[in-house]
Amino acid sequence: MHVSRQQPRTLKHRLWVAFLVVPPIVFMSLFVVYPILSAFAYAFYDWQGLARGEFVGLKNFREVLFGATMAPVVWNAFLHNVYALIALMIIQNGGGFLLAWLLYKEPFGFRFHRIAIFVPVVLSTIIVGFLWKLFLNPNFGIINQALYSLGLDSWARPWLGDSSTALGALILANAWHFVGFPALVYLAGMQRIPPEVIEAARLDGTNEWQLLKTIVWPLVAPSTTILFTLLFIGAFNWFEIPYVMAGLDGSPFGSTDVLGLVFYRTAFGNQSASIQNFGMGSALATLLFLFIVVFASMLTLWLRRREIQF
Repeated sequence: MHVSRQQPRTLKHRLWVAFLVVPPIVFMSLFVVYPILSAFAYAFYDWQGLARGEFVGLKNFREVLFGATMAPVVWNAFLHNVYALIALMIIQNGGGFLLAWLLYKEPFGFRFHRIAIFVPVVLSTIIVGFLWKLFLNPNFGIINQALYSLGLDSWARPWLGDSSTALGALILANAWHFVGFPALVYLAGMQRIPPEVIEAARLDGTNEWQLLKTIVWPLVAPSTTILFTLLFIGAFNWFEIPYVMAGLDGSPFGSTDVLGLVFYRTAFGNQSASIQNFGMGSALATLLFLFIVVFASMLTLWLRRREIQF
């Protein structure tokens, strides 16, 4: 009798597990794995619009990396992604760490502030892009109006129309949008630090800077690993903010061009695109995917080794 009861129970358990596991696997296979493998395969063919032509081997990859037409655009965009990564590590993750420390000390109204800094994160990126585009408008934007009211007229400028400030404006908008996420992740990490450790450090005469540098920062290393890895992936997948605020061409004069915009223009074209080649677009997407996977994995392993397990 014991065996006969156990068999239906085991079968029911297996069916339930299959019901939970199979749909996500099918979904991931159709909408993640298949598109990645398809893009990799498409990169080895010549394309006439969306019609596949003959097999060309590594020609598309060579054109993307070393071609006279494509390579300068790709490497220019790649440098902008690198600049964005470095700047966002400092502004977004660094700012999030400082905000988390302020919230950790529970100032007056800290519960409200904890919610307030996360509100921009849940907003649509498209909405944030258009909002900051209005803020930075040279005629009626709040930034220039504030400068005029402070008597700093010479500082006012067309922020998105000036090559020297356009990329920085996009980075600032992105940091404002997402700074709440690292702030709450770091705050969760700080709340795991036993209060006795902080109190002992203060009794030893440790000042605020030394406390952050030698105690808090090393103990939130697991949070740093997660945030830096996600930021690395996000910085090289950057598309929405540049597209909404600066357009598909990376205006002005390519100063806001990033790899996501280059891929879209190359694969699907636009009014000012000099080329439209689905094969080269797929080659660029494949290279970008491999770059992110390899370097994100290396970054994660390196940061894991530096973590302090408390």
